[in-house]
Amino acid sequence: MPRIEVPFLVVGAGPVGMMGGILLGAQRRRCLVVERRSEPQPAPAAHVVNARSFEICRQAGLDMAPIFAASQSPEDAGNVIFVTRLAGEEIGRLPFERQGDECLRFTPTPLRNLSQHRFEPILADAITKFPSVDLRYGVQWESSEQDEEGVTSTLRNLATDDTYEVRSRYVIAADGAGSRVRTSLGIEMQGPSRIRSFLMIHLGANLRPVVRDRLGVLHFVVDPEAGGVFVAHDIDREWVYMHEFDPDREAEDDFDEERCRSLVLRAIGRDVPMRILHRSSWHMGAQVADEMRDRRIFLAGDAAHRFPPTGGLGLNAGFQDVHGLVWKLCAVEDGWAPSRLLETYAKERRPVASENARQSLENAVKLSLLPQALGIDAEPTTARMAATLATPEGRRAVDEAIEAQTTHFDMLGLQLGYAYAEGALALEGSSPPALISPREFVPSSHPGARLPHAWLEANGETISSLDLVRADAFALFSWGEHERWAEAIAQNASVPCLHVRVGTDVVLPDESWSTLCEMEPGGALLVRPDQHVAWRAHAAPSDPTSALRRALTTILEG
Repeated sequence: MPRIEVPFLVVGAGPVGMMGGILLGAQRRRCLVVERRSEPQPAPAAHVVNARSFEICRQAGLDMAPIFAASQSPEDAGNVIFVTRLAGEEIGRLPFERQGDECLRFTPTPLRNLSQHRFEPILADAITKFPSVDLRYGVQWESSEQDEEGVTSTLRNLATDDTYEVRSRYVIAADGAGSRVRTSLGIEMQGPSRIRSFLMIHLGANLRPVVRDRLGVLHFVVDPEAGGVFVAHDIDREWVYMHEFDPDREAEDDFDEERCRSLVLRAIGRDVPMRILHRSSWHMGAQVADEMRDRRIFLAGDAAHRFPPTGGLGLNAGFQDVHGLVWKLCAVEDGWAPSRLLETYAKERRPVASENARQSLENAVKLSLLPQALGIDAEPTTARMAATLATPEGRRAVDEAIEAQTTHFDMLGLQLGYAYAEGALALEGSSPPALISPREFVPSSHPGARLPHAWLEANGETISSLDLVRADAFALFSWGEHERWAEAIAQNASVPCLHVRVGTDVVLPDESWSTLCEMEPGGALLVRPDQHVAWRAHAAPSDPTSALRRALTTILEG
C-alpha cells in the first residue's frame, strides 16, 4: 500500500479544517488536509463569521480584501425582521449583531455575514499559497492506529477506490458533526442530538422587491400556516428557506422540487420567479464531546461540539479550537514545550464549547416566546395570529417577545470575552473576570483573556495591538524597564518571544490601553501565540529574568 509521511494530517476541509491547514502552513509545517467531498461546500450553510474569527484570519496572514468583498454589507444584512409572511406585515425587528464602526474600539475586524459556500473557496485558495500544505478533495478517512511515535491512517480515494497510508505525528479531526474519526475513538457526545429538524431549501431569487425597505439577513415568518425562516445569503439572488418538519413522519425525499416551491411561495405570500437549487435536511442539536483528545488525535469544530445555529457560534468556535491547538502542537514539535502542554487543549476549549452550547440552546428556547405571545402555540392558525395583532394588548405582548430575543442577535461579550480559567497560563490566584452577559464585552488583560485590542502607532502606521502577536512566538509587552525585560527574554531564549517596547516600538494615543491592561511603569504582559494573555506583572519585579522563567515554566507545563 502506498505510504505518505507528513507531520500533520487534518481530516476535513470545511472552514475549520482549512483554517487548521492555513495556520500550519503559515508556520511552514508540512501537512495533508483531506476532504471526502469533491469540492468546497456548494450550498449555503453557516453564514456568520464573527470578529474573533476575522482576527484569526488576519493573524494567519490572509488577504482580508476578498474576504470582506465576499461578505454582505451591514446595510443589507444588519437586521432581523419578524413578518407575518415575507411579503406581508412586519411585526418587529432587531439589529443583527454589531457590525458598524462602533465596534472598532473592541476589534479591528467587526462581524460580517459571510456565507460558508463563499468563504470556503477563499480559504482553499489561501491554502494553495503554502507549499508545505497539500489539500486533497475526494479523499475519505478510513481508520487510524496510534503508537508511541505517531499515527498511521488509512485513506481512500473515492474516485478510484484506491487506498493509501499516511504516517503522521498528529491528526486533527475536523470532519464534522458525524465525525468518523470521533466515532472510531468511541468518544461520546453529551447533550440532545435532535431538538428540532429542518428542511433547508436553497433558492435562486431576487427578493429585494419583496422585502423592499425591510432589509435583513434573517426574516422570521410567524404565520403558523406558512411559518419558517428566510436567510438572505444575497438579497438579489440567493436565499435559503428553513422549514421545520418531523422526520418520524416525513423523509427528505418526500419534499420534491414542486413541494419545495409550494412551501417557499406560501411563506413569501405571493408568486415570484425562482429556481430551487438544492435541498437537504438537518437536525438541531446541542452536544459537546466527552473528550477532545485521544493521545495524538485531536477533535476540533463540529467533530467536538454541535450548537444550535441560534447564535452563529459553530464555525467561529472551531476557528478558536485550531487557533489554540496549532501553536501548542508546533511548540511541542520544535522542542520548546513538553508534550504535556497538549493536555491543556481540552482544559481550555471544552468549557468554552459547553457555554456556547448552553447559550445557543437558550436562544433557541426563547424563540418559543413569540408563538406564545401570538397565541398560535395553542391555536396555530392565521386567524388567531391576526386576532392577536389586532389588539393593543396583543401587540404589546408580541413586542415584548421580540425584545426578549435581543441577546440571541447581540453576543459580542461571548464572541470576544471568552477566557480560559485553567490551562497554559500563569494565573494570579484568581479566575478571569466572569462574563457579565453574552452581550456585554469588557476587555481584560487577566491571564486567560484575549489581549485587549487598541489602535497603536508603529513605524508611522496605525495597527491593532493584536497585530503585534505572531502565531509562532510569545510576545512580551513591556511598559518601561525595557533593557531588563530584554535581558530576561535573552536569558530565556529557549522559548521564542518577541519583545514589544510600549512607548518605543509602539506609541499609544493616550494612557487608556495601559490603564485597561492594568500596567504600571516597568510592568509587562506576556501574550501567547493565540493572542491570549498568559501572564502579567503589573509592575517591575525585582528580578525580571527569574519572574519570566517561572511564568514560562508554569505556562508550558500546563
